[in-house]
Amino acid sequence: MTLFGDVKERKTNGADESKLLAPPRAVPNPYGWMRSDKRDDKDVLEHLKKENEYTKATTDHLESLRSTIYEEMLSKVTETDFTAPTPLGEFVYYSRTFQGKSYSVRCRAPRNANLLQTGAVDASKPVMEGEVVFLDENKLAEGHDYCSVGQAKVSPNGKLLAYTLDLVGGETYDIIVVDISSGEKLDEVKEVDSPVLWGDDKTLFYNKMDEQHRPWQTYRHTLSSDSANDVKLFEEPDELFWLGISKSQDGKFLFIESSSKETSEVLFVDLGNVNSEAQPVAKRRKKVLYDVEHRDGIWYISTNVGGTTNFHLVSCEAKAESENDWEPVVDRNGERLFNGETRVFDGIMALKSHGVCFGREGGIPQIWCIKFNGKDIASFDRLQFEEDVYDVGGVRNHEYDTSNLFLYYESLTTPTKTIKLDLIAVSETREVIKAKVVPGYDASLYASERITVKSRDGKTEIPCSIVYRRDLRDESKPQHLHLYGYGSYGSCIEADFRSTRLALLDRGVIFVIAHVRGGGELGRGWYEMPNGAKYGCKKNTFYDFVDAAKHLIDKKMTEPEKLSIEGRSAGGLLIGASVNLAPELFRCAIYGVPFVDVAVTMCDCSIPLTVVEWEEWGNPNEKEFFDYMLSYSPMDNVKAGGDYPACLLTGGLHDPRVAYWEPMKMAAEIRHKAKKNANKPILLKIDMSAGHFSASDRYKYLKELSFDYAFLIDQLGLLNE
Repeated sequence: MTLFGDVKERKTNGADESKLLAPPRAVPNPYGWMRSDKRDDKDVLEHLKKENEYTKATTDHLESLRSTIYEEMLSKVTETDFTAPTPLGEFVYYSRTFQGKSYSVRCRAPRNANLLQTGAVDASKPVMEGEVVFLDENKLAEGHDYCSVGQAKVSPNGKLLAYTLDLVGGETYDIIVVDISSGEKLDEVKEVDSPVLWGDDKTLFYNKMDEQHRPWQTYRHTLSSDSANDVKLFEEPDELFWLGISKSQDGKFLFIESSSKETSEVLFVDLGNVNSEAQPVAKRRKKVLYDVEHRDGIWYISTNVGGTTNFHLVSCEAKAESENDWEPVVDRNGERLFNGETRVFDGIMALKSHGVCFGREGGIPQIWCIKFNGKDIASFDRLQFEEDVYDVGGVRNHEYDTSNLFLYYESLTTPTKTIKLDLIAVSETREVIKAKVVPGYDASLYASERITVKSRDGKTEIPCSIVYRRDLRDESKPQHLHLYGYGSYGSCIEADFRSTRLALLDRGVIFVIAHVRGGGELGRGWYEMPNGAKYGCKKNTFYDFVDAAKHLIDKKMTEPEKLSIEGRSAGGLLIGASVNLAPELFRCAIYGVPFVDVAVTMCDCSIPLTVVEWEEWGNPNEKEFFDYMLSYSPMDNVKAGGDYPACLLTGGLHDPRVAYWEPMKMAAEIRHKAKKNANKPILLKIDMSAGHFSASDRYKYLKELSFDYAFLIDQLGLLNE
């Protein structure tokens, strides 16, 4: 057995970090040889090749089923289609897909052009009069196994396009600038982060990444100049912090957001002055998070300042270092719009005459609309929707001087709709401008519901969203059930629509999402200590998931031999820890790109993105955190002789977020320690040409998912029924 324990001193910006320099911890790492940072170790690559061959041989009998599932999934896709056209300047923008083409084609047409196609789309004809293709991702992908366009932004004058491109899957991008009319390549900046933004028609802004793949420097680039001479606007030396860039909705300011999991600082750059320097809206204060928008000379700020767990909305004059002037935004009666308590506030979109607030209430995404009277608030109303459980949010709202709000709406049984909402109309006039067509789908055949499950503490109610096919639901006996979860970073798993789920639902499988603590479904308190699932209470995530499974079994909705589970990334940690806690509850487990080697990874600052995670899992230099993470880290808690479920562990060779060696090591450890059972295989499947987000090719993605579902269906015994 080898030991790994060299936790290097991280760079900071001068903050008090006395605890950080405690002695490093020693972590067992018997499978350390599996790690190849450059992905070029011949022995490791050969081992992965053999693992993939073993997985293929073990599942060869499922080839026909995989093909059937793939064809089912594909049959529910309108292959030749287009997205809802939305306006920006003189044009409307939309994307098209074509049958047999793996990637999107981005188009635009004159703003007032006629829509030529509304029903079944003819691939040989334009969607709108005057249609111009300005980016064909299929051409970019030619000769490559992977292709991801991070962002594509049109210059303010509408003549140029800047896009970021990753052809490996490692999430390192190049900026490419082209003339839209001629297609001529005008400029390129190598090895940057995904976002790219225009200032004026000659200026771009972007972030560079450090050795740990952390965005840490923001640059201003002048077109056709040597990128070596680009102006550095800001550098974040503290390795806990991650940079992001955005523009105010009115286009007047660039925002540079430097954030850790618990502290943030936003700097602004006046885009009306090409030589403007970055200035802080408010200097960082430990454990204070904030985000900024601008309207009519006012900063509108969402923040937890003052200990407001679920954030509130404040405003002040748009100037540097303005924190002493922050005042709560109130309605006509003097009541705060968001008080940071039961109503969750996530942020605001500031338009010329309105503000659109996004958040949650009752565990469901919500949207509130502010009507401004100058700088005062004339009205504040929440939008109402027809279903009890759904997902809703803003989409493609490019413009500032507009009364139109574009939204998406969907639920577990309702395919996505793009809605245009007239904010001025008293009746809140809504127009469905594009409804996703799912061929052969009949929503009346399916039903959804939300239940709550009591956790082991006897007081916490865990929401669970359930969807099933009505005619295949039999409440008189346990049925096959697939339980999905995530539960980290305050991120929410919404009750959205996935046509790919129909491959399970149409076979009688009940699909359940457990909204466990660690997510943000019920607000920041569902995530943060002392009652959430972070730091020293992270085990609540796993306890909630296991308790949800036990409840579904106790209520005879399912039974262990008919219960499968799945999670991806930090959700893979959830699956690994839950299986270790109660392997007897599950028949089959899918660990998607799973973060399972928590203790070793958190102790190794040379692994990309490790230090930024210390405010999620804990700083391993502190004994309390180290011992706690070691107590649940899936790699370190596999039960010797445990009767483990069938496991499929997946990864991407070029994944910078969860390295391929984590699922590789976990598969080896389960095989080594768990009870040997030929009927419950432990399989590893590594995509040698992808990263964290699986295949970029939409057809290959469906094939990968078909592989997972075929494995699940086989292990649940559905093939024999």
